[in-house]
Amino acid sequence: MTRRVGTDTSKFPGAAELGAIGTLERIAALGLEGAFFRSAFELSPTLDAGELSAVADAAADLDLYLEVGVAKVNPFATPEAPQIRALGEGDYLLGMARIIRAVTAVGISELWTATANYQFRIRGIYACDRFRTDVDWADQLAATAKVLDRLAPLLRETGAHLNIETHEEISSFEVVRLVEGAGPDAFGITFDTANVLVRGEDPIAAARRVAPYTRSTHVRDVALHRTDDGIGRFLAPVGRGVIDWDALLGELDRGGAISNLSIEGVIGMNAEMPLFVDDPRWWAAHPDLTRAEFSVVESLTADYEQRAGAGDVPSLAELRGPVDSRQALAFITDSAAGLRAALAARQPAIAG
Repeated sequence: MTRRVGTDTSKFPGAAELGAIGTLERIAALGLEGAFFRSAFELSPTLDAGELSAVADAAADLDLYLEVGVAKVNPFATPEAPQIRALGEGDYLLGMARIIRAVTAVGISELWTATANYQFRIRGIYACDRFRTDVDWADQLAATAKVLDRLAPLLRETGAHLNIETHEEISSFEVVRLVEGAGPDAFGITFDTANVLVRGEDPIAAARRVAPYTRSTHVRDVALHRTDDGIGRFLAPVGRGVIDWDALLGELDRGGAISNLSIEGVIGMNAEMPLFVDDPRWWAAHPDLTRAEFSVVESLTADYEQRAGAGDVPSLAELRGPVDSRQALAFITDSAAGLRAALAARQPAIAG
């Protein structure tokens, strides 16, 4: 399978100033092959049909794939996206439906969604919506499943797939159950290779679970280091972290996942997210996670720390340092190079 390497635009340096078409042109100039816009409003703030068509045409002219986000589907998180409710004149689902109809009308059918947000302004376990005490995570998942059921007829009508991200608050086990429950003919998975480690999962095992339903990706590597909170997960360019890319790509191939690989970069920081593995609340919130699978994460952490001690990879202090726009762009281009090297190395095995 030929895989195309593109980028998510939410952390692409200068995207806001360039605008959608300017961003596409810059992406193509860097030798990338596609764009994953997190919001349809980035293509047109008013969802104007002409503006959306112009962006879709520009992507086609540049031979770039084009994927777009819709909105969050966990109703306990939707108050954080008031523009979607405003679009629906008070009806959040109507707002989502209008986005879906607008983008599918110009031929965009792989659509991103997620279930919650990570609150970087909050320090501690409650930064992640999984640990909310006003509403249990199980109740959030049940409410999300009802939203998916209500969106399914429109997705089937338009021929689109709404692809739920393995976001930092949700496990790969749970995303698979949501997709299987709502129907893989209308829903898929956006596989974020780095976020599954926040939930203590072996990235290769997670890839194996999600691959049959993966239709979009957020690709980046991971650095792991013990911290006062437990284990810190940081983002790293592809090939410079702990992920075995040959194994991960192999699982995607075996699962029949589609071909686009969208690098998600960094902005301002390497996005430290703690695994509070010394806190009983953390373990209680992960009923699917086995000690055997988590032991892989422990091993990967120890390996990274050994490499950091030898000066082969950034130290904990360096990982926590700021990231400027030059470094943010290098994260994307270095990841593209690392990913293409991993893909090229797999060709003899695939041919065999």
